[in-house]
Amino acid sequence: MKIINYITKLFFVSLVVSLCMACDDDKSNFEFHAPIHLGNPFIMLHDGTYYAYGTSHSDGIVVFTSEDLKLWKEQSTLALHKDDSWGNQDFWAPKVYYIAEKNKFFMYYCVEERIAIAISDSPGGPFVQESKAPLLIEGSIDASLFVDDDGQSYIYYNKFNAGNVIWVAKLLDDLQTIDLDTQTECIRVSQDWERKMGVVNEGAFVTKHNGLYYLTYSANDYRSQNYGIEYATASSPMGPWTKYEGNPIFQQPSDLKGVGHSAVFRDKQDNLRMVFHAHFDETQVLPRFMHIANVSFTNDTPAVMVISEEYETPRLTYK
Repeated sequence: MKIINYITKLFFVSLVVSLCMACDDDKSNFEFHAPIHLGNPFIMLHDGTYYAYGTSHSDGIVVFTSEDLKLWKEQSTLALHKDDSWGNQDFWAPKVYYIAEKNKFFMYYCVEERIAIAISDSPGGPFVQESKAPLLIEGSIDASLFVDDDGQSYIYYNKFNAGNVIWVAKLLDDLQTIDLDTQTECIRVSQDWERKMGVVNEGAFVTKHNGLYYLTYSANDYRSQNYGIEYATASSPMGPWTKYEGNPIFQQPSDLKGVGHSAVFRDKQDNLRMVFHAHFDETQVLPRFMHIANVSFTNDTPAVMVISEEYETPRLTYK
């Protein structure tokens, strides 16, 4: 996975940027709206504002803000800078959670193919890693947090055994220490469609619906046009997990290729939404763009998770 530097980023922005004129009297104020270059995106709603984080910057983690999920602004400073973190490069796949009991924001992210955790008083940062060391010594990426109704917290992540394999473990009360004795394998490549390129199950994210746990994740190499989203279910956060026989549930919708590495969130109307990235176009992987789709569940038993084929492409505002 490569990080797009600012020069490359601005070059591609010039290719896709759309121009609109602000409706002021002298017509001298211009705004540029462009798709947002963001791999492995994650969106959090806090105090009426949406915050988006993802893979984009070589020196840390960027953050964007929006009031409506349509138009976004990039914060001028990084939410996390490498000076406040273990590791110096390859900052990937951040996920940020507000923990009310601690009145803190926790960021789980990857750096140099290890998991790290940083904390901030604000969703915009600065996030600082208190103990500058990776969560696990062994290679591991794509961490996400899930806190169950009883208050027990779990971390889902990838190890590189037999390809990219998704694991789970309990966290201690500090939400920064893994209970190594609870590490349990969740899923690995097993369905035919997952073998188009690479041996990859990655980007786990857990949603609870009607007492059942839904683990959404991506399969195939992220560079493959067949990169797609699927899910497995379990009656416990620790598993065992059963893959949905109708997988993938989201792959090459409309004109998009390489869709994946998703996260589920609720919007201001309490609707379930899914943020994900897709390839630049049908022939080029990078830079990847952020998109948003609706999520619903059927009335079946068990309910089937459905991702709408219709999607929105958020826009970044430049002035």
